[in-house]
Amino acid sequence: MPRPRALVTGASSGIGLAFARQLARGGYDLVVVARSAGRLHELAEELKREHGAETEVLTADLSADAGIAAVEARLAAATGPVDVLVNNAGVGTFGRFVDLPIASEIDEIELNVVALVRLTRAVLPGLIERGTGGVINVASLAAYQPGPFEATYCATKAFVNSFSQAVHEEVRGAGVTVLSLCPGFTITEFQERGGADTSKLPSFASQTADEVVTGALKAFRRGRAVHIPGGSNKVLVATARLSPQRVARKMAAMVGRRLARI
Repeated sequence: MPRPRALVTGASSGIGLAFARQLARGGYDLVVVARSAGRLHELAEELKREHGAETEVLTADLSADAGIAAVEARLAAATGPVDVLVNNAGVGTFGRFVDLPIASEIDEIELNVVALVRLTRAVLPGLIERGTGGVINVASLAAYQPGPFEATYCATKAFVNSFSQAVHEEVRGAGVTVLSLCPGFTITEFQERGGADTSKLPSFASQTADEVVTGALKAFRRGRAVHIPGGSNKVLVATARLSPQRVARKMAAMVGRRLARI
């Protein structure tokens, strides 16, 4: 019996790397996608050695049309069909919106939103036809309220969360699951690349990538629409929902200022 296959974007580090490792451990072959070819080839060797997983390396920049198109073609291919898509690739920018280069904000939207939508659309017809598998879209706890000093990032994650839940309901009767994964602070290279300062965040507010992925895969297998890892993160979401918007914005601004070093 052939092994199922998962395609993971942003697989060279952080949450994407944890997804690749845990899926391989669970019996999946992989297609790993990122811009860092060297890291991907090292990962492919590791997954073969440790778990016997056949791993395709697909180097692509998902903030560019050509990169998205290459991954779309792989997802739509009849040979070696993809059973699970993990849309993990993403970027965040931190600071006052008016001070940030508009080009970087547009690139952020292209990667966090446009690429995710296109790749989800590319894989779904095959999944629905076979009546199995699904998509895990990595959103964020930031999806649940506006985020001063990370305005574009929070807005893109709100889109991902809303989009994923809507499509989950559309395909629910087809045997396909779409999961919105909304982790809180997960200490990876993501914050460093975005210029965020996480040194003053309390320890209870963060999780490891492995913790996030373990819970996400369990929720995915159960056919859930949303997974918020960690009890403290669930409390934060509930608090944001119950608080007046003005209060929630001010609380988010306090965190945003620390991350942006303002």
